[in-house]
Amino acid sequence: MNHNASSRRILLTGATGYVGGRLLPLLLKRGFQVRCLARRPEALRSEVHPDVEVAAGDVLERTALDQPLQGIDTAIYLIHSMGATGDFEAEDRQAAENFAHAATAAGVRRIVYLGGLGEDSPDLSKHLRSRQEVGRILRSSSAEVIELRASIVIGSGSLSYELVRALVERLPIMICPRWVRARAQPIAIEDLLEYLVAAIDVEAGGSRVFEIGGPEQVSYGDIMREYARQRGLRRWMIPVPVLTPYLSSLWLGLVTPIYARVGSKLVSSLRNPTVVADDSAREVFTIEPRGLTAAISRALVNEDRKFALTRWSDALASSGKPQEWGGAVFGSRIVDSRTAQVGAPTSKAFAPIQQIGGSRGWYYGSWLWRLRGFLDLLAGGIGVRRGRRHPVELRVGDTLDFWRVEKFEPGRLLRLRAEMKVPGRAWLEFDVDQGADGRHSVIRQTAVFDPHGFLGLAYWYVLYPLHNLVFAGMLRNIARAAERDAASTAN
Repeated sequence: MNHNASSRRILLTGATGYVGGRLLPLLLKRGFQVRCLARRPEALRSEVHPDVEVAAGDVLERTALDQPLQGIDTAIYLIHSMGATGDFEAEDRQAAENFAHAATAAGVRRIVYLGGLGEDSPDLSKHLRSRQEVGRILRSSSAEVIELRASIVIGSGSLSYELVRALVERLPIMICPRWVRARAQPIAIEDLLEYLVAAIDVEAGGSRVFEIGGPEQVSYGDIMREYARQRGLRRWMIPVPVLTPYLSSLWLGLVTPIYARVGSKLVSSLRNPTVVADDSAREVFTIEPRGLTAAISRALVNEDRKFALTRWSDALASSGKPQEWGGAVFGSRIVDSRTAQVGAPTSKAFAPIQQIGGSRGWYYGSWLWRLRGFLDLLAGGIGVRRGRRHPVELRVGDTLDFWRVEKFEPGRLLRLRAEMKVPGRAWLEFDVDQGADGRHSVIRQTAVFDPHGFLGLAYWYVLYPLHNLVFAGMLRNIARAAERDAASTAN
């Protein structure tokens, strides 16, 4: 199909979801005109590009779909009700029926649907059975339907990846029920998105079901072991013969971000093998999915990039104090961030930050910093003996006691990466912005810890009261030093 992308309108459902949110910018990049369906359009409009049209509609209300589907060439259906409190199968069925009827009435040419792998058998879980039923219902419309059936999606933020990450990071010893050994064919999120975009124009010769996945058939246990290997974690996995989906979901609710309602539905589907039985997608699509090792590596890179772009003000109350004891959690990282308003211009507010460490010290609890350096030496680390290259000047790569300068923007930002012995990765960041009134500055101090396993978590939370005392005192004294410098200059 050689249609001009810019002349066609795509309806994207599920734009606020994990896959839809990543698919939207790709569609725009390819030049498609995109309309997003949203139950609360006012909430979505501020989150999307100005060129994106947002239409109000609800797939559970048949008449609410007529207007959004008008003029649509291809609709991308990414809706499921796994988080519903009621009968999710009934909701998914009703939504699909409404969408199929509305698509027929509007003359939609093609529907692209993301479903789930799994052999059609009496033992198939309710979740996977519902995903395949939705595909059959959509094919009852007059539109040509391209159904892509996928297994586990590997990508930073995906439900399956977050489940694996949380289990491996938090549990040095894992009790593994039978579903951990079920075979799957995971696919990287980047490859899944490539399939979805390609499905808009692929020459299929009518409605088709394509099974897609990476090149390897593995178990959840294999995925956990590979994640642990790339994170440098040693994990012991103990198989157990019986652990019901309900008990598994409660267990997951205790040790992972997956809450029990979704967890029970997710775990019930994990017991089913989800592997590619028909590899015709390899013949029709010119896509070579990456393997498990590359998919996890890419997910870790994306997690780091997304984390680096985080604005800590989004995680804090207006008071500048951390929202919760121990800091806020972002993925695998723990963040303790606080602010101080300073009666000084940004250059004066940043000056004491630029002089931190070395002979100047750390502005609070100098004996505690020396003790930390001594303990680091005992553990085979570098201690604080390195000092700093220059009392004022800084550049990226400089050593600064047992830290190293990772990022430096004069007058605005200093990020230090810890090089002492810790069970994880640690950063300390300072950034300075001009206050809203133009006469003050705001200093933000952010301590970040990426713990390695249970030992890392124990290290952070056991020492948090001490860290809280030191970091609060440090910020307070930096602010005072900046104000003293500003006052002496004014006089």
